[in-house]
Amino acid sequence: MLILWLSFAIAVLDQATKYLIQSRFHVGDFVPVIPRLFDLHYVRNTGAAWGMFSGFSHWLVLVSVVMLVVLVVFRRWIMTDSTVHRCAAALMIGGIVGNLVDRVRLGYVVDFLDFYWLERIGPHHFPAFNVADSAICVGVGLYILTQLWPGQAARAAAGVTPVQEAEATAAGGGD
Repeated sequence: MLILWLSFAIAVLDQATKYLIQSRFHVGDFVPVIPRLFDLHYVRNTGAAWGMFSGFSHWLVLVSVVMLVVLVVFRRWIMTDSTVHRCAAALMIGGIVGNLVDRVRLGYVVDFLDFYWLERIGPHHFPAFNVADSAICVGVGLYILTQLWPGQAARAAAGVTPVQEAEATAAGGGD
């Protein structure tokens, strides 16, 4: 149930923030939030992350649907039933759904979070993104981190907390 509710919340938050941007900005408009670091900047992205595969929106719809099917149908083979993996799956699903709604409804994805910093040699700019993109990246990052430390993932799947593990080790029950 956690996956369903968190996925839904992410998709709704993503669509709500995109609606606010579209209703208050014209394409290309921006408002500095933190000068020299962060703007709200309405951008239409017909590609994937960072504008890659721009103009291939129909293919990106297909890729999104395939990834949703893989995450929903094969989640138990790909991930453990730990809270971390359930959250990671929910973040990825909610983010994919949020961007998929844009692609199907609009033919592009609304991006608006624009980070950069200015230095003597010129601006360093990170491509604009949105709540869905953030959720996907955090979900994938969580999953990758658990794969880098498989012992941690196994303990999390078994429901063993670091405190319980330390107590078991102190009591002579650990390695």
